[in-house]
Amino acid sequence: MAKILVIYDSRTGNTEKMAELVAEGAKRVEGAQVRLKFVEEATKEDLLWCEGLAVGTPTNMGIVSWKLKRFFDDVVGDLWGKIDGKIGCAFSSSGGWGGGSEVACLSVLYMLMNYGFLVFGLTDYVGKKFTLHYGAVVAGEPRSEEEKEACLRLGERLAQYVKAFYHGRLELLEHIRTFGGKFPW
Repeated sequence: MAKILVIYDSRTGNTEKMAELVAEGAKRVEGAQVRLKFVEEATKEDLLWCEGLAVGTPTNMGIVSWKLKRFFDDVVGDLWGKIDGKIGCAFSSSGGWGGGSEVACLSVLYMLMNYGFLVFGLTDYVGKKFTLHYGAVVAGEPRSEEEKEACLRLGERLAQYVKAFYHGRLELLEHIRTFGGKFPW
C-alpha cells in the first residue's frame, strides 16, 4: 500500500483540477491510498500519515501561494524532524506560459527539502517537447492530453516511488531503465 497525500491551493479552480488528476494518477498504482485536500483542510495528521506528498500551487509572482507558505510555516513547522524521508513532488498552474510555474514548483521542492523530503522531477515525456523536469505545469487549466497526462504521470510516479522505496517493489522503477534516455517519439 502506498499512502499518498495531494494538497493544493487554488483560486480559480485550475490548480484544483490538476490536483484531481494527480490523485487519479496515483490511483493507477495498485494498492495506493490517496487523500486529496485543499490546503486549508490539510492537517499535521495527514502529513504524518502519508508516505508521499504532491503539493500544488497557483503561481503567485513566480513562487508559491501565501496559503501554502503559511501551511508550511505554521502547520508543518511542528513536524520538523518527524517527516524526514517522505517522498515529495510539485505541480503548478499559472496565468500563461512563461508565468513562472517551474519556479513555483522549485519553491515547493525547496520547502519540502527543508523538511527532509526526498523530492523528484521526471524525465518522462508525455508529448513532443513536453516533460515534467520540476513537476507538472500548465497555463490555466489542464486542457490538452499532454497537460492532463503530465498531472496523471506525476501522481503515478509518486505512488510508484513510494511503493518502491517504502515497500520494496523495485520492479515499479522499470520505466527508468526501459526509457534508456531516448525520446519516446
